[in-house]
Parts: sequence; C-alpha cells; structure tokens
Amino acid sequence: MATAQLPTVRRRCTIDTRTLLGCAVLTTPVWATVALAQAATRDGYDITRHPLSVLSNGSLGWVQIANFLLVGALFVAGAAGLRRVVDGKWVAGLVRVAGFGMIAAGVFVLDPADGFPAGAPAGAPAAMSWHGYAHLAAGSVTFLSLIAACFLLGRHFRRAGDRSLAVGSRIAGTTLLLGNGWAMSGGTGGSLTLAVGVMTAMAWISVIAARYRRDR
Repeated sequence: MATAQLPTVRRRCTIDTRTLLGCAVLTTPVWATVALAQAATRDGYDITRHPLSVLSNGSLGWVQIANFLLVGALFVAGAAGLRRVVDGKWVAGLVRVAGFGMIAAGVFVLDPADGFPAGAPAGAPAAMSWHGYAHLAAGSVTFLSLIAACFLLGRHFRRAGDRSLAVGSRIAGTTLLLGNGWAMSGGTGGSLTLAVGVMTAMAWISVIAARYRRDR
C-alpha cells in the first residue's frame, strides 16, 4: 500500500524585527562617536571650517570611510525593521536610500580642502575630482532622504494622534534642512550647522526605532 507523502514546508529565514530595529538605533551612536572623536583629535581639523567628510583623507582616513560604510549598512538593515512597524513604505524606503547614500559617500572620498589634511592647500580645491563630485551627490541623496523621512514620520504620528512625536519629527527634519541650506550657501560655520543637522535627523530616526523596539 502506497504511503501518502506530506508536502514539504520550506521555512523562510528572517531576521528578528527587534534586531533590525536595533541596527537603526545604533546608527547615531556609532556615527557620532567615531566622527566626533576624530574631529577632536586629528591635527588641523576644525569642525567650523571642515565638513566631517574630509576626515576620509590622510593616513587615518580609513577610519571615517569605515564609519560611512558601517553606518550606511546599519541604516539599510534598520530600514527593513522600520518597514515592519511604520505604516506605509515611504519612511522605510527613504531610510534605506539614506543608507545606500552613506555607503556611496564612503566609497567616493571628498577631496582635501582648506588645509586638511596637513599639506592640503588653503581654501576650496581649484578643481574637484570626479569622486569628489560623486561624494557630494551621495551626500545630497542622504540628506534629502533623511529630511523627507523625518517629515513623513511627522505626518505618520500626527495621523496616529501622537502630537509630541509629530512635532519632534518636524523639528528634526527642519534642523537638517536649515543646516544643509546654510552650509550650501557658504554661511559662516556651515560645516558645523550641517553636522548638527545630520546628527539631529539621524538621532531622531534612532529614537523612533528604539521606541518601536521597546514596544516589541
């Protein structure tokens, strides 16, 4: 008598949502710790004159390059977690794009500028390299994605009736919008306002991810 065979059930290997959200939580502490430690210790660097991206140059440039690559990968993983807990696909999609933008910013190094690292000419480079332009493009993609993600989170929480998180989301997005605008306009201390704006928006994404991770 033939024995009936049961259908084979294939299990999908999925990463736990809390683990993915934890990746998003880690983005800001990792980025801020590595970048600001270099800003405080590397000879000739001045955060009021030099963007954090120029830290990718010099003998220790690999540290900032690794920072870009690692944090970008954490954003991409964290976006998968946000996709599972935030209504709609746009917030998670924008965070993912920001992650790929950071990875690209690590691959394409910004040119030395304004005397950093030691030996670089003062002021902006006379002619920017192709990888310098690619870095600026990657940075713009990252900044715009983070700004849009924060404003969309503001709309998400407004609809959910959470006024405090809605306001916080808008403040984070506006801080980066203004910081980037001031830096692009060549305003005094523009690199500092940009750094503050980027870290504020990143920190807000980390805060939201931590909130959802705790609720899980």
